[in-house]
Amino acid sequence: MSPTILTILMINLAIGTIITMSSHHWLLAWMGLELNTLAILPIISKIHHPRATEASTKYFLTQAAASALILFSSSLNAQSTGQWNILDLNNQMSKTLITMALGMKLGLAPAHFWLPEVLQGASLTTSLIIITWQKLAPASLLYLTWNQISPTIITLMGTLSVIVGGLGGLNQTQLRKIIAYSSIAHLGWMATIISKSNKLALLNLTMYIIITSSLMLSLIFFYTKTIMDLTTMWTTSPTLTMMTTTTLLSLGGLPPLAGFIPKWLSMEELMHHNSTTLATTLALSTLLSLFFYLRLSYSMAVTMAPNSTTTTKKWRLQPNMKHIALSMTLPLSMIMLPLLPLMKP
Repeated sequence: MSPTILTILMINLAIGTIITMSSHHWLLAWMGLELNTLAILPIISKIHHPRATEASTKYFLTQAAASALILFSSSLNAQSTGQWNILDLNNQMSKTLITMALGMKLGLAPAHFWLPEVLQGASLTTSLIIITWQKLAPASLLYLTWNQISPTIITLMGTLSVIVGGLGGLNQTQLRKIIAYSSIAHLGWMATIISKSNKLALLNLTMYIIITSSLMLSLIFFYTKTIMDLTTMWTTSPTLTMMTTTTLLSLGGLPPLAGFIPKWLSMEELMHHNSTTLATTLALSTLLSLFFYLRLSYSMAVTMAPNSTTTTKKWRLQPNMKHIALSMTLPLSMIMLPLLPLMKP
């Protein structure tokens, strides 16, 4: 793809997200979501491979259906209230439909089936955009309407997402599918807590983006796509391999790493709202996710020097040290726990 075309698509991607995040009119929000979707489709299919074409088709169909559902539900609300303001959502049917549509946009269960398949067909860089930047627009709409949408439905979808994200990643060998199920589980935490505390939901989303970005940038640096590839990461950079292992543990929510912060505060908030059963369910479901994070960490740690590996070593290519974002996000994903008093809502 031409760098000029790629730059234009990325600018449109940013503009679509900004339009949705800054709008208070449902038509403007819908237009931003559509611009976002149309801009990412050529980026997904720029790899001339049938899997990439299949992934872009699945992404288009899912996102178009969710956008149509948002447009339909906002029209219903406008018909009953006489206005298109996002902050004035009074029709009960519109509340339910918009909650389900935003859940589909975010990849929440039970409308999560598209996310692992799309990530598997896309490149690592495109996958990073899909699971971070592409979540901002629907998450902002969810954040704007958190006190108007159906709390029962969004809590149910969030809890189901945490369970499905833990179960789905257990038998995977492709890292992109594992990251996809990890994304489903983490966004499930955000969706579950948003009806209790919108500030905690924002903290969940921020920490998820920081930690996932650092992990994906590490995988891009090492050109790693399968669990087998993890065993040869140390031949490229042992130090970065060790930091990537720590990032995986942070993504699993182990203390004293940064990923422990949102889970700790979310469970505390749920206990304050007398949702002990829900907090217990989320904690037990997170153990499933922690299992495959530990599995990935073990694959890297057990083969690090001076231990030997039976797999073919990678070529010692010239290291790409241009990943400034990697050097910025990796420390944040590990050592943010001392900053908790400043971040606590």
